[in-house]
Amino acid sequence: MIRLLSLLLFFYLPLAATGPATAQSTASGVGGLGPRLDRAASDPAMRPLKTVIVARDGRVLGERGFHGHSPSESTNIKSASKSIISALVGIAIDKGLLKGPDQKIAPILKTDLPVTPDPRINDITIGNLLSMQAGLDRMSGANYGRWVSSRNWVRFALSQPFVDQPGGEMLYSTASTHLLSAILTKVGRRPTLVLAREWLGPVDGFRIGAWERDPQGIYLGGNQMAMSARSLLAFGELYRNGGKTADGRQIVPADWISQSWQQRTNSRFSGDEYGYGWFTRQIGGEQVHFAWGYGGQMLYIVPSLDLTVVMTSEESGPSARNGYKDLLHDLLADIIGEVRAA
Repeated sequence: MIRLLSLLLFFYLPLAATGPATAQSTASGVGGLGPRLDRAASDPAMRPLKTVIVARDGRVLGERGFHGHSPSESTNIKSASKSIISALVGIAIDKGLLKGPDQKIAPILKTDLPVTPDPRINDITIGNLLSMQAGLDRMSGANYGRWVSSRNWVRFALSQPFVDQPGGEMLYSTASTHLLSAILTKVGRRPTLVLAREWLGPVDGFRIGAWERDPQGIYLGGNQMAMSARSLLAFGELYRNGGKTADGRQIVPADWISQSWQQRTNSRFSGDEYGYGWFTRQIGGEQVHFAWGYGGQMLYIVPSLDLTVVMTSEESGPSARNGYKDLLHDLLADIIGEVRAA
């Protein structure tokens, strides 16, 4: 009963608006941006769209809340939070708490390993978890429910059968990023949320609100994280700026950002490149790195144009299956065209 109540509180309280639910738009220096956002607002196929923020070189060019939503309200960013977990891993490596992507995870999580484990579990690395190449059966999609219904999410994930070798094909699984959250909790000796607020706290505008935890109190790595669109933009700007804050403080190592955006594998569903918690594809003629959450929670970074774009949406359906994600990509392509032409 207590756990059910906590879930209900997560889904209803944190997602309420924290500011006035007004539609707003600016398009300073980009004449076609406002009209393009107007078209998105009137398109029935784009009805799930809640907010869009467009920033170039740290300056907001356009900001819009749709259907009574505001860029300042808290929303569940779903799997876009996997990119935040990746950032925390990079910081932990920089601080010497972790050795690097090639470090084996079994010694860190030894208390939760199966009694008679498959020997391949000793081959899984930090990098394998980041790139979704652990080889263990996926705990996303059809398997997600039984995973989060288990008494110990870390132990349950580590007990799954191997369906590929560590370092093999991409097997998208929220359990992989949850294992990273457990690892961060162990090596950092504090909950992942505390580490996130401390390590990313200097980033102006960044804030994580509510965040679900497993039965052992470990924050769910890679899902169920409440943030505002503006907070997600602040995180994106950190990456666009090479890991530095606006005042020049290095938060995420620049080489970690390069490693995270380097192709490690490809999604078997979309064909997109995948690195350490980030997807990459060509959109609007430019290379785009992006975080993507269920329903259409998107953080796009276009380094060639110094462009950062956030889009948040209702959790109304699987955006990849119903074509909605493609509509968001198309909107980004139009935004890129407008910015390039300005």
